[in-house]
Amino acid sequence: MSELLALGLSHKTAPLELRERLALPEGRAAGLMTDLTGSGGAAEATIVSTCNRTEVYLVAPDPVVAESVILAALASQAGIRPTELVGHLYSLRGPDAARHLYRVTSGLDSMIIGEAEIQGQIKRAHELALVEGAAGPVLSRLFRGAIAAGGRARNETGISEKGVSVASVAVSEAKRTLGDLANRQALVIGAGDTAELVARALTTNGSESVFIANRHFDRAQGLADRFGGEAARVADLPDRLADPDIVVSATNSPHHLLDSEILEPVMESRGGRPLLLIDLAVPRDIDPGVRELAGVTVVDIDDLQVVIERNAASRASEGLKAERILAAELELFERWLDSLEVLPAIVALRERADEIVRRVLAENEDRWMNLSDADRERAETVARTVAQRMLHEPTLKLKELAGTEAAYEVTSTLRELFGLNAETDPGGGGEASVTPIRREV
Repeated sequence: MSELLALGLSHKTAPLELRERLALPEGRAAGLMTDLTGSGGAAEATIVSTCNRTEVYLVAPDPVVAESVILAALASQAGIRPTELVGHLYSLRGPDAARHLYRVTSGLDSMIIGEAEIQGQIKRAHELALVEGAAGPVLSRLFRGAIAAGGRARNETGISEKGVSVASVAVSEAKRTLGDLANRQALVIGAGDTAELVARALTTNGSESVFIANRHFDRAQGLADRFGGEAARVADLPDRLADPDIVVSATNSPHHLLDSEILEPVMESRGGRPLLLIDLAVPRDIDPGVRELAGVTVVDIDDLQVVIERNAASRASEGLKAERILAAELELFERWLDSLEVLPAIVALRERADEIVRRVLAENEDRWMNLSDADRERAETVARTVAQRMLHEPTLKLKELAGTEAAYEVTSTLRELFGLNAETDPGGGGEASVTPIRREV
Protein backbone atom coordinates (compact mmCIF):
# COMPACT_ATOMS: atom_id res chain seq x y z
CA MET A 1 0.00 0.00 0.00
CA SER A 2 1.28 3.47 -0.88
CA GLU A 3 1.36 6.27 1.67
CA LEU A 4 1.31 10.05 1.68
CA LEU A 5 4.58 11.53 2.99
CA ALA A 6 5.94 15.05 3.57
CA LEU A 7 9.58 15.69 4.42
CA GLY A 8 11.17 19.11 4.77
CA LEU A 9 12.39 22.01 6.87
CA SER A 10 11.26 25.57 7.48
CA HIS A 11 12.09 28.79 9.31
CA LYS A 12 10.85 27.03 12.46
CA THR A 13 13.42 24.23 12.26
CA ALA A 14 16.43 25.53 10.33
CA PRO A 15 18.53 28.71 10.26
CA LEU A 16 18.71 30.92 7.19
CA GLU A 17 22.19 29.61 6.29
CA LEU A 18 20.78 26.10 5.86
CA ARG A 19 17.52 27.14 4.20
CA GLU A 20 19.34 29.02 1.48
CA ARG A 21 21.52 25.99 0.74
CA LEU A 22 18.41 23.86 0.35
CA ALA A 23 16.43 26.33 -1.78
CA LEU A 24 15.36 24.58 -4.99
CA PRO A 25 14.72 26.78 -8.03
CA GLU A 26 12.27 25.36 -10.56
CA GLY A 27 14.90 23.61 -12.65
CA ARG A 28 16.34 21.67 -9.71
CA ALA A 29 12.91 20.97 -8.26
CA ALA A 30 11.77 19.54 -11.59
CA GLY A 31 14.89 17.37 -11.80
CA LEU A 32 14.44 16.00 -8.29
CA MET A 33 10.76 15.21 -8.87
CA THR A 34 11.68 13.36 -12.06
CA ASP A 35 14.38 11.40 -10.24
CA LEU A 36 12.03 10.44 -7.39
CA THR A 37 9.21 9.24 -9.62
CA GLY A 38 11.45 7.76 -12.30
CA SER A 39 13.42 5.59 -9.87
CA GLY A 40 10.30 3.88 -8.56
CA GLY A 41 10.83 5.33 -5.07
CA ALA A 42 7.65 7.37 -5.42
CA ALA A 43 4.48 7.13 -7.45
CA GLU A 44 3.91 10.89 -7.18
CA ALA A 45 6.00 13.89 -6.09
CA THR A 46 5.62 17.65 -5.62
CA ILE A 47 8.21 20.05 -4.19
CA VAL A 48 7.49 23.33 -2.41
CA SER A 49 10.49 25.67 -2.10
CA THR A 50 10.12 29.22 -0.78
CA CYS A 51 12.25 31.62 1.23
CA ASN A 52 11.02 29.99 4.43
CA ARG A 53 10.75 26.29 3.56
CA THR A 54 11.74 23.42 1.33
CA GLU A 55 9.30 20.49 1.45
CA VAL A 56 8.92 17.32 -0.59
CA TYR A 57 5.48 15.69 -0.82
CA LEU A 58 5.33 12.09 -2.01
CA VAL A 59 3.02 9.17 -2.54
CA ALA A 60 5.40 6.27 -1.93
CA PRO A 61 5.05 2.48 -1.62
CA ASP A 62 7.72 2.40 1.11
CA PRO A 63 7.86 5.61 3.18
CA VAL A 64 11.02 4.52 5.05
CA VAL A 65 12.93 4.05 1.80
CA ALA A 66 11.48 7.30 0.43
CA GLU A 67 12.62 9.24 3.50
CA SER A 68 16.16 7.93 3.07
CA VAL A 69 16.19 8.87 -0.62
CA ILE A 70 14.92 12.40 0.06
CA LEU A 71 17.34 12.90 2.95
CA ALA A 72 20.26 11.90 0.74
CA ALA A 73 19.07 14.16 -2.09
CA LEU A 74 18.61 17.20 0.16
CA ALA A 75 21.93 16.64 1.91
CA SER A 76 23.61 16.47 -1.50
CA GLN A 77 21.89 19.72 -2.48
CA ALA A 78 23.17 21.40 0.70
CA GLY A 79 26.64 19.89 0.40
CA ILE A 80 26.54 18.38 3.89
CA ARG A 81 26.32 14.92 5.43
CA PRO A 82 22.80 13.56 5.93
CA THR A 83 23.44 13.31 9.69
CA GLU A 84 23.94 17.10 9.83
CA LEU A 85 20.55 17.63 8.23
CA VAL A 86 18.46 15.18 10.26
CA GLY A 87 17.99 17.44 13.28
CA HIS A 88 16.40 20.15 11.12
CA LEU A 89 13.97 17.98 9.16
CA TYR A 90 10.39 17.00 9.94
CA SER A 91 8.73 13.95 8.46
CA LEU A 92 4.94 13.65 8.36
CA ARG A 93 2.75 10.87 7.07
CA GLY A 94 -0.86 10.35 6.03
CA PRO A 95 -3.32 12.85 7.55
CA ASP A 96 -0.50 14.70 9.36
CA ALA A 97 1.18 15.43 6.02
CA ALA A 98 -2.11 16.63 4.55
CA ARG A 99 -2.88 18.82 7.59
CA HIS A 100 0.57 20.40 7.36
CA LEU A 101 0.13 21.38 3.70
CA TYR A 102 -3.30 22.87 4.45
CA ARG A 103 -1.80 24.97 7.25
CA VAL A 104 1.12 26.05 5.06
CA THR A 105 -1.17 27.08 2.20
CA SER A 106 -3.47 29.07 4.48
CA GLY A 107 -0.51 30.96 5.94
CA LEU A 108 -0.91 29.51 9.44
CA ASP A 109 2.60 28.06 9.33
CA SER A 110 4.18 31.21 7.89
CA MET A 111 6.36 33.82 9.59
CA ILE A 112 3.39 36.16 9.28
CA ILE A 113 0.07 34.44 9.94
CA GLY A 114 -2.08 34.63 6.81
CA GLU A 115 0.62 35.94 4.46
CA ALA A 116 -0.71 36.13 0.90
CA GLU A 117 2.36 35.07 -1.10
CA ILE A 118 2.40 31.43 0.01
CA GLN A 119 -0.91 30.63 -1.69
CA GLY A 120 0.51 31.54 -5.10
CA GLN A 121 3.76 29.71 -4.36
CA ILE A 122 1.88 26.50 -3.52
CA LYS A 123 -0.18 26.83 -6.70
CA ARG A 124 2.95 27.26 -8.82
CA ALA A 125 4.60 24.26 -7.16
CA HIS A 126 1.56 22.12 -8.02
CA GLU A 127 1.50 23.41 -11.60
CA LEU A 128 5.19 22.57 -12.04
CA ALA A 129 4.58 19.02 -10.76
CA LEU A 130 1.71 18.63 -13.23
CA VAL A 131 3.84 19.91 -16.12
CA GLU A 132 6.62 17.49 -15.19
CA GLY A 133 4.15 14.61 -14.91
CA ALA A 134 5.15 14.03 -11.28
CA ALA A 135 1.82 14.76 -9.58
CA GLY A 136 -0.85 12.07 -9.83
CA PRO A 137 -4.42 11.78 -8.53
CA VAL A 138 -3.58 11.83 -4.80
CA LEU A 139 -1.26 14.86 -4.77
CA SER A 140 -3.45 16.70 -7.28
CA ARG A 141 -6.47 16.22 -5.01
CA LEU A 142 -4.38 17.18 -1.96
CA PHE A 143 -2.98 20.39 -3.45
CA ARG A 144 -6.28 21.49 -4.96
CA GLY A 145 -7.92 20.95 -1.58
CA ALA A 146 -5.18 22.86 0.23
CA ILE A 147 -5.47 25.83 -2.15
CA ALA A 148 -9.25 25.90 -1.75
CA ALA A 149 -8.95 25.63 2.05
CA GLY A 150 -6.38 28.42 2.14
CA GLY A 151 -8.72 30.66 0.17
CA ARG A 152 -11.56 29.97 2.59
CA ALA A 153 -9.37 30.65 5.62
CA ARG A 154 -8.37 34.06 4.27
CA ASN A 155 -11.82 35.06 3.06
CA GLU A 156 -13.75 33.94 6.14
CA THR A 157 -11.40 35.04 8.92
CA GLY A 158 -9.18 37.99 9.71
CA ILE A 159 -5.85 36.15 9.45
CA SER A 160 -4.80 38.22 6.42
CA GLU A 161 -6.34 41.52 7.46
CA LYS A 162 -4.52 44.73 6.54
CA GLY A 163 -2.49 42.84 3.92
CA VAL A 164 0.49 42.30 6.20
CA SER A 165 3.37 40.53 4.44
CA VAL A 166 7.11 40.10 4.81
CA ALA A 167 7.48 42.94 2.32
CA SER A 168 5.32 45.34 4.33
CA VAL A 169 7.10 44.38 7.57
CA ALA A 170 10.43 45.06 5.82
CA VAL A 171 9.30 48.57 4.87
CA SER A 172 7.99 49.14 8.40
CA GLU A 173 11.40 48.16 9.72
CA ALA A 174 13.01 50.62 7.30
CA LYS A 175 10.72 53.33 8.65
CA ARG A 176 11.67 52.41 12.23
CA THR A 177 15.37 52.59 11.34
CA LEU A 178 15.39 55.71 9.13
CA GLY A 179 12.34 57.60 10.36
CA ASP A 180 9.98 59.20 7.83
CA LEU A 181 10.47 57.60 4.40
CA ALA A 182 8.97 60.53 2.50
CA ASN A 183 11.42 61.72 -0.15
CA ARG A 184 13.78 58.84 0.67
CA GLN A 185 15.07 57.04 -2.39
CA ALA A 186 14.82 53.28 -2.56
CA LEU A 187 16.39 50.73 -4.88
CA VAL A 188 14.35 47.54 -5.38
CA ILE A 189 16.27 44.59 -6.80
CA GLY A 190 13.90 42.03 -8.30
CA ALA A 191 10.69 42.12 -10.30
CA GLY A 192 8.54 39.34 -8.81
CA ASP A 193 5.56 39.35 -6.47
CA THR A 194 7.59 40.27 -3.38
CA ALA A 195 9.26 43.17 -5.20
CA GLU A 196 5.82 44.43 -6.20
CA LEU A 197 4.61 44.32 -2.58
CA VAL A 198 7.74 46.18 -1.51
CA ALA A 199 7.14 48.83 -4.17
CA ARG A 200 3.55 49.31 -3.04
CA ALA A 201 4.59 49.72 0.61
CA LEU A 202 7.40 52.13 -0.26
CA THR A 203 5.15 54.25 -2.46
CA THR A 204 2.51 54.39 0.29
CA ASN A 205 5.20 55.80 2.58
CA GLY A 206 6.29 58.42 0.05
CA SER A 207 9.53 56.88 -1.19
CA GLU A 208 10.80 57.17 -4.74
CA SER A 209 11.91 53.83 -6.20
CA VAL A 210 14.29 52.55 -8.84
CA PHE A 211 13.72 48.98 -10.03
CA ILE A 212 16.51 46.59 -10.96
CA ALA A 213 15.51 43.45 -12.87
CA ASN A 214 17.74 40.42 -12.48
CA ARG A 215 16.22 38.64 -15.48
CA HIS A 216 13.18 40.33 -17.01
CA PHE A 217 13.74 44.01 -17.72
CA ASP A 218 10.23 44.45 -19.11
CA ARG A 219 8.79 43.37 -15.75
CA ALA A 220 10.94 45.96 -13.96
CA GLN A 221 9.78 48.59 -16.46
CA GLY A 222 6.18 47.61 -15.76
CA LEU A 223 6.68 48.09 -12.01
CA ALA A 224 8.40 51.43 -12.64
CA ASP A 225 5.48 52.63 -14.76
CA ARG A 226 2.93 51.56 -12.14
CA PHE A 227 4.69 53.07 -9.14
CA GLY A 228 6.20 56.19 -10.67
CA GLY A 229 9.83 55.07 -10.61
CA GLU A 230 12.39 54.14 -13.21
CA ALA A 231 13.89 50.85 -14.35
CA ALA A 232 17.50 49.76 -14.71
CA ARG A 233 19.38 46.61 -15.60
CA VAL A 234 21.56 44.41 -13.41
CA ALA A 235 24.66 45.66 -15.19
CA ASP A 236 23.83 49.17 -13.90
CA LEU A 237 23.63 48.04 -10.27
CA PRO A 238 27.06 49.33 -9.02
CA ASP A 239 26.38 52.78 -10.51
CA ARG A 240 22.92 52.93 -8.94
CA LEU A 241 24.06 52.44 -5.34
CA ALA A 242 25.42 55.93 -4.70
CA ASP A 243 22.02 57.64 -4.25
CA PRO A 244 19.48 55.39 -2.48
CA ASP A 245 18.90 55.38 1.28
CA ILE A 246 17.33 51.91 1.18
CA VAL A 247 18.06 48.86 -0.94
CA VAL A 248 15.53 46.00 -0.83
CA SER A 249 16.50 42.84 -2.67
CA ALA A 250 14.15 39.96 -3.47
CA THR A 251 15.34 37.83 -6.39
CA ASN A 252 15.81 34.16 -7.18
CA SER A 253 19.50 34.58 -7.86
CA PRO A 254 21.63 31.56 -6.86
CA HIS A 255 24.53 33.81 -5.85
CA HIS A 256 25.13 37.11 -4.06
CA LEU A 257 24.34 40.25 -6.04
CA LEU A 258 25.97 42.60 -3.52
CA ASP A 259 29.22 41.98 -1.67
CA SER A 260 32.03 43.97 -0.09
CA GLU A 261 33.90 44.30 -3.38
CA ILE A 262 30.94 46.18 -4.86
CA LEU A 263 29.87 48.10 -1.77
CA GLU A 264 33.21 49.26 -0.36
CA PRO A 265 33.89 51.85 -3.10
CA VAL A 266 30.20 52.80 -3.06
CA MET A 267 30.30 53.65 0.64
CA GLU A 268 33.45 55.72 0.14
CA SER A 269 31.65 57.74 -2.53
CA ARG A 270 28.60 58.41 -0.35
CA GLY A 271 30.41 60.82 1.95
CA GLY A 272 29.39 59.05 5.16
CA ARG A 273 25.69 58.71 4.32
CA PRO A 274 24.41 55.42 5.80
CA LEU A 275 22.85 52.70 3.66
CA LEU A 276 20.12 50.31 4.80
CA LEU A 277 20.13 46.94 3.01
CA ILE A 278 17.07 44.67 3.38
CA ASP A 279 17.51 41.16 1.99
CA LEU A 280 14.27 39.22 1.48
CA ALA A 281 15.80 36.52 -0.71
CA VAL A 282 16.66 32.90 0.05
CA PRO A 283 19.38 32.18 -1.00
CA ARG A 284 20.49 35.62 0.13
CA ASP A 285 21.20 38.32 -2.45
CA ILE A 286 23.47 40.25 -0.09
CA ASP A 287 26.67 38.78 1.29
CA PRO A 288 26.42 38.84 5.12
CA GLY A 289 30.02 40.00 5.19
CA VAL A 290 29.00 43.55 4.16
CA ARG A 291 27.76 44.07 7.74
CA GLU A 292 31.40 44.84 8.57
CA LEU A 293 31.44 47.92 6.32
CA ALA A 294 31.08 51.27 8.07
CA GLY A 295 27.69 52.88 7.51
CA VAL A 296 26.01 49.69 6.24
CA THR A 297 23.05 48.15 8.08
CA VAL A 298 21.77 44.77 6.88
CA VAL A 299 18.40 43.27 7.71
CA ASP A 300 17.70 39.75 6.44
CA ILE A 301 14.69 37.46 6.59
CA ASP A 302 15.66 36.01 9.98
CA ASP A 303 16.07 39.50 11.47
CA LEU A 304 12.52 40.27 10.34
CA GLN A 305 11.25 37.11 12.02
CA VAL A 306 12.10 38.61 15.41
CA VAL A 307 10.00 41.67 14.58
CA ILE A 308 7.13 39.57 13.25
CA GLU A 309 6.95 37.37 16.35
CA ARG A 310 6.34 40.44 18.51
CA ASN A 311 3.13 41.15 16.62
CA ALA A 312 1.87 37.58 16.20
CA ALA A 313 -0.42 37.46 19.25
CA SER A 314 -3.00 39.82 17.70
CA ARG A 315 -3.87 37.22 15.06
CA ALA A 316 -4.02 34.20 17.32
CA SER A 317 -7.81 34.22 17.71
CA GLU A 318 -8.33 34.52 13.96
CA GLY A 319 -5.91 31.62 13.56
CA LEU A 320 -8.19 29.44 15.68
CA LYS A 321 -11.13 30.26 13.40
CA ALA A 322 -9.00 29.35 10.40
CA GLU A 323 -8.00 26.04 12.01
CA ARG A 324 -11.67 25.08 12.26
CA ILE A 325 -12.16 25.80 8.56
CA LEU A 326 -9.11 23.71 7.68
CA ALA A 327 -10.39 20.83 9.82
CA ALA A 328 -13.64 20.77 7.84
CA GLU A 329 -11.80 20.90 4.51
CA LEU A 330 -9.37 18.20 5.63
CA GLU A 331 -12.26 15.91 6.49
CA LEU A 332 -13.36 16.05 2.86
CA PHE A 333 -9.89 15.04 1.67
CA GLU A 334 -9.57 12.27 4.24
CA ARG A 335 -12.96 10.87 3.28
CA TRP A 336 -11.83 10.79 -0.33
CA LEU A 337 -8.54 9.18 0.72
CA ASP A 338 -10.39 6.56 2.74
CA SER A 339 -12.57 5.73 -0.25
CA LEU A 340 -9.48 4.66 -2.19
CA GLU A 341 -9.18 1.63 0.08
CA VAL A 342 -12.52 0.17 -1.03
CA LEU A 343 -12.61 1.72 -4.51
CA PRO A 344 -10.48 -0.99 -6.19
CA ALA A 345 -12.81 -3.70 -4.84
CA ILE A 346 -15.88 -1.80 -6.11
CA VAL A 347 -14.30 -1.30 -9.53
CA ALA A 348 -13.21 -4.93 -9.73
CA LEU A 349 -16.67 -6.18 -8.68
CA ARG A 350 -18.46 -4.08 -11.28
CA GLU A 351 -15.99 -5.04 -13.99
CA ARG A 352 -16.57 -8.69 -13.10
CA ALA A 353 -20.34 -8.21 -13.41
CA ASP A 354 -19.96 -6.48 -16.79
CA GLU A 355 -17.73 -9.28 -18.03
CA ILE A 356 -20.24 -11.96 -16.92
CA VAL A 357 -23.02 -10.13 -18.74
CA ARG A 358 -20.91 -9.93 -21.91
CA ARG A 359 -20.08 -13.65 -21.72
CA VAL A 360 -23.63 -14.77 -21.08
CA LEU A 361 -24.88 -12.66 -23.98
CA ALA A 362 -22.15 -14.05 -26.26
CA GLU A 363 -22.78 -17.66 -25.21
CA ASN A 364 -26.50 -17.32 -26.03
CA GLU A 365 -26.02 -15.46 -29.29
CA ASP A 366 -27.25 -18.38 -31.43
CA ARG A 367 -30.48 -18.63 -29.39
CA TRP A 368 -31.79 -15.27 -30.55
CA MET A 369 -30.19 -14.82 -33.91
CA ASN A 370 -33.64 -14.01 -35.34
CA LEU A 371 -34.23 -11.16 -32.87
CA SER A 372 -34.44 -7.64 -34.22
CA ASP A 373 -31.74 -5.16 -33.27
CA ALA A 374 -34.21 -3.38 -30.97
CA ASP A 375 -35.10 -6.60 -29.12
CA ARG A 376 -31.45 -7.55 -28.84
CA GLU A 377 -30.70 -4.14 -27.31
CA ARG A 378 -33.58 -4.58 -24.85
CA ALA A 379 -32.22 -7.97 -23.74
CA GLU A 380 -28.77 -6.54 -23.18
CA THR A 381 -30.24 -3.59 -21.21
CA VAL A 382 -32.23 -5.92 -18.94
CA ALA A 383 -29.17 -8.09 -18.26
CA ARG A 384 -27.00 -5.11 -17.37
CA THR A 385 -29.73 -3.55 -15.23
CA VAL A 386 -30.11 -6.75 -13.20
CA ALA A 387 -26.35 -6.86 -12.59
CA GLN A 388 -26.22 -3.18 -11.59
CA ARG A 389 -29.15 -3.48 -9.18
CA MET A 390 -27.67 -6.58 -7.59
CA LEU A 391 -24.45 -4.65 -6.90
CA HIS A 392 -26.06 -1.39 -5.77
CA GLU A 393 -26.49 -2.35 -2.11
CA PRO A 394 -23.02 -3.99 -1.74
CA THR A 395 -21.47 -0.87 -3.30
CA LEU A 396 -23.17 1.43 -0.77
CA LYS A 397 -22.12 -0.81 2.13
CA LEU A 398 -18.50 -0.84 0.96
CA LYS A 399 -18.44 2.96 0.73
CA GLU A 400 -19.85 3.22 4.26
CA LEU A 401 -17.03 0.99 5.52
CA ALA A 402 -14.30 3.20 4.01
CA GLY A 403 -11.83 4.21 6.69
CA THR A 404 -13.04 1.69 9.27
CA GLU A 405 -11.16 -1.28 10.67
CA ALA A 406 -13.62 -3.64 8.96
CA ALA A 407 -12.90 -2.29 5.47
CA TYR A 408 -9.84 -4.43 4.79
CA GLU A 409 -11.45 -7.65 6.05
CA VAL A 410 -14.67 -7.11 4.09
CA THR A 411 -12.93 -6.22 0.83
CA SER A 412 -10.64 -9.25 1.19
CA THR A 413 -13.66 -11.50 1.74
CA LEU A 414 -15.40 -9.92 -1.24
CA ARG A 415 -12.44 -10.56 -3.49
CA GLU A 416 -12.24 -14.15 -2.28
CA LEU A 417 -15.97 -14.85 -2.76
CA PHE A 418 -16.10 -13.41 -6.25
CA GLY A 419 -12.63 -14.58 -7.31
CA LEU A 420 -11.51 -11.00 -8.01
CA ASN A 421 -7.87 -11.79 -7.24
CA ALA A 422 -7.68 -14.94 -9.32
CA GLU A 423 -5.33 -14.96 -12.29
CA THR A 424 -7.79 -17.14 -14.20
CA ASP A 425 -11.54 -17.11 -13.72
CA PRO A 426 -13.73 -20.00 -14.85
CA GLY A 427 -16.66 -17.61 -14.71
CA GLY A 428 -15.06 -15.43 -17.34
CA GLY A 429 -14.47 -12.24 -15.36
CA GLY A 430 -11.49 -9.92 -15.53
CA GLU A 431 -9.56 -8.49 -12.61
CA ALA A 432 -9.31 -4.72 -12.16
CA SER A 433 -5.69 -3.81 -11.54
CA VAL A 434 -5.71 -0.86 -9.15
CA THR A 435 -3.08 0.07 -6.57
CA PRO A 436 -4.71 1.82 -3.60
CA ILE A 437 -3.21 4.23 -1.09
CA ARG A 438 -4.07 3.48 2.52
CA ARG A 439 -4.28 6.10 5.22
CA GLU A 440 -2.39 5.05 8.32
CA VAL A 441 -4.38 5.61 11.51
